[in-house]
Amino acid sequence: MTLLPKFSVSLLHPRFWPTWFGMGLLWLVVQLPYPVIYRLGYSIGHLAKCVMRRRVKIAERNLELCFPQMHAEERQRMVTKNFESVGMGLMETGMAWFWSDRRIARWMDVSGFEYVRNVQAQKRGILLIGVHFLTLEMGARMFGMNEPGIGVYRPNDNPVIDLMQTWGRMRSNKSMLDRKDLKGMIRALKAGEVVWYAPDHDYGPRASVFAPFFAVDQAASTSGTWMLARMSQAAIVPFVPRRKPDAKGYELIMLEPEFSPPLDDAETTAAWMNKVVERCIMLAPEQYMWLHRRFKTRPEGVPSRY
Repeated sequence: MTLLPKFSVSLLHPRFWPTWFGMGLLWLVVQLPYPVIYRLGYSIGHLAKCVMRRRVKIAERNLELCFPQMHAEERQRMVTKNFESVGMGLMETGMAWFWSDRRIARWMDVSGFEYVRNVQAQKRGILLIGVHFLTLEMGARMFGMNEPGIGVYRPNDNPVIDLMQTWGRMRSNKSMLDRKDLKGMIRALKAGEVVWYAPDHDYGPRASVFAPFFAVDQAASTSGTWMLARMSQAAIVPFVPRRKPDAKGYELIMLEPEFSPPLDDAETTAAWMNKVVERCIMLAPEQYMWLHRRFKTRPEGVPSRY
């Protein structure tokens, strides 16, 4: 069972004051008009690209591995756009946590939500596939405004951030589950709930199998999708929260549900799931989290890709 964080007086200790100050500053900034936030976020992204050189190298390497046919100049443009999205992602975290429903709805369009309603009419749980876009927090908030569900997350090491992210996400959702709480996820899905799940990162050798991902033949891919889908019989529904250009807002795009995914074994399911993830990413590739070392786990004896 996942125990959600609660406020305690210990969080007022001086060592947490910088975090509280940062949260207050973020709250203040996102009170600005959205077009101003948009320009500010992109400016922060350009600054981050100058400072976060290691992450720039990781993003470049990931794009090189996934899209070997992409010209170097195009790859550099993609990295620049990606870091603009990194800066905007920080702003969107504050927007998702601190904006009212009314303000978010003003900047949001939704398409394909009838897929969710059709699955719910069948009294079936939904494994909601939300890959790691830099719009992740806004995506969770926007979806929850339309249909509150249950989020799956990794508790933050900083207890103040952990408290605030849980509070922010619970503004439009029913509950949160630790990503290690597999039993809790299965119970929720069997009860007909919507459970948000991200199967696209490298979670290490113990929880992974190797499957193709874009041009990478052996990408460590979570076996969790296979276990959850097999044990819950939930429908799988991918969604994409896409930022529109020129400060025009956001699109929440629901894709067609899959009622019978291939479940022969973990490798087969992972290979199929990676194709779904690829389709999602290509709807907004510059907004995906390329900064993550997606291919850090390698078969035994095989050298690092980084």
